[in-house]
Amino acid sequence: MPSTRKSIEPAAVASVAKSVDGRRAWRDRNLNAVVDALLDLFAEGNLRPAADEIALRSGVSRRSVFRYFDDLDSLDRIAIDRQVARVAHLIELERVGEGPLAARIERIVAQRIRLFEEIAPVAKVSRLRAPFEPVVAAELSRSRRLFRRQVERHFEPELRPLDRSERASVLGAAHVLLSFESYELLSFGHALTARQTGDIMRTGLTAILADAP
Repeated sequence: MPSTRKSIEPAAVASVAKSVDGRRAWRDRNLNAVVDALLDLFAEGNLRPAADEIALRSGVSRRSVFRYFDDLDSLDRIAIDRQVARVAHLIELERVGEGPLAARIERIVAQRIRLFEEIAPVAKVSRLRAPFEPVVAAELSRSRRLFRRQVERHFEPELRPLDRSERASVLGAAHVLLSFESYELLSFGHALTARQTGDIMRTGLTAILADAP
């Protein structure tokens, strides 16, 4: 007995798949537009934009913003992740621990200034959100540990001869000097240029490390 089931034409299958792919691509474009709009607003100094502002900048409706993201906090987290991925190449430090002290100081200060100039808006937001967002707080703690370890490896020749207490003090001081918080205080709190901020970091590191016991 012949089957009464109709076979699905390959062309129909291809049409459905193309339609699904098109909707997915459209959704991805809108989602990226929302995240990019938020990062742009951060960069302009608007550290807590309203949903209407994000929607207007992205060209996506306010309703769609909340279709893609549960709330503005989840959007913040995704935007922070996007920015971290964008600047991953700036986090790497070339020739860690190699060369004379002055050259190593110059290299790490230049790296931190470039990185902080790029991430400043998002870094401010992450510090504002950390007390209320455990995920953001965890990521902030992870990045601070990474940066401290980078300082420790880079200045290991100076730290190696020190006893445990001296090593902790010198390492802590160097880590603080090279932190985003120090950069923010100097660059925004005192309105210093990147060159002036770098000069202060270099002077401080030289005093701490060249005169280490």
